[in-house]
Amino acid sequence: MTLKLRSVGASDRGLIRSGNQDAQHAGAWLVAVADGMGGMAAGDLASRIAIDAVAPLDVETPEHALVAALQGGIELATARIRGAVEEDPERQGMGTTLTALLFARTGSCLALAHVGDSRAYLYREGVLKQVTRDDTFVQMLVDQGVITAEQASSHPRRAVVTQALQGDEVSPSYATMVPRAGDRWLLCSDGLSNVVRADTLTEVLSEQPERDACAARLIDLALRAGGPDNITVVIADVVEE
Repeated sequence: MTLKLRSVGASDRGLIRSGNQDAQHAGAWLVAVADGMGGMAAGDLASRIAIDAVAPLDVETPEHALVAALQGGIELATARIRGAVEEDPERQGMGTTLTALLFARTGSCLALAHVGDSRAYLYREGVLKQVTRDDTFVQMLVDQGVITAEQASSHPRRAVVTQALQGDEVSPSYATMVPRAGDRWLLCSDGLSNVVRADTLTEVLSEQPERDACAARLIDLALRAGGPDNITVVIADVVEE
């Protein structure tokens, strides 16, 4: 039996924002979430540029080429965002987060790329683990022992990112993992993770076997919590076929 990735994505404007600056891709080999910043039109453009740059990676890729493929996608997104800013200086400061997972054609490996504060969680055998580390000011304070993780969740500067795709050099984090049948991945923008607790995420991921229903439930919970930001969710299951 070969392991395959089956995914679904959903996004909602939320209850406060006038538009949606998030973008997502949910494919057979690649899943990704991007959360734009820097003004309505520019943030929307930046997240779309990032997703469009990595979307062509949604093809069968050998295990040894996964990280290099993601690196190339991020370099392309960076160059295109830089070009968009040069084209219109009013776009200066626009940027986007990007969290992307690429599955090997053999099903034996996956690679994860991350920059910003969109997150990737792995739900495996009843336990939810946040795999990515937020590139944020408050996470830096947590790492330094200045504040606790609990304090970070309500800190007034929790939305300040320390790096994003803005056309300049960045230092994304990359990781590779061995997938297992039954794994469930959640990729999301902070419109979900900032307002829905991890134990609630675990509950929904475990109790909603259907991916569409699971994504819809998570978005509904974020809306019930006030929906202060755009909410984007990708659910990806590792299955045997």
